[in-house]
Amino acid sequence: MLIRRTDPGTTSPVEMDGVKDVSMQVMVGREDQAPNFAMRHFVVQPGGHTPHHSHDYEHEVYIVEGTGQAECDGETATVTEGDVLYVPANAVHQFRNDSDEAFRFLCLVPMEFDCGTPVPGS
Repeated sequence: MLIRRTDPGTTSPVEMDGVKDVSMQVMVGREDQAPNFAMRHFVVQPGGHTPHHSHDYEHEVYIVEGTGQAECDGETATVTEGDVLYVPANAVHQFRNDSDEAFRFLCLVPMEFDCGTPVPGS
């Protein structure tokens, strides 16, 4: 059994086009020999955002803390702690933090698509 705690202090900055003030911590990944899913913890600082992007696999998101905006195929919704999101394959999506506090979420993707350099909110 693996037990790991989400910790905004141990996240690493995500460096890629279209990202602003986002960091990430791998909670469960390839190095843990997880056969099916990767779980990642993202922290979006106030004013930060992930890129607008899409991919050919679904993913699920759980909002851990804070309030943010989730955009999916042109529809934007306010999401907050405790909300669960399903992002379908090929949907253009983005997460934004327009609040004054950190916005944190967990993102689950199929392991075969976890390339080790994740797109935030993938």
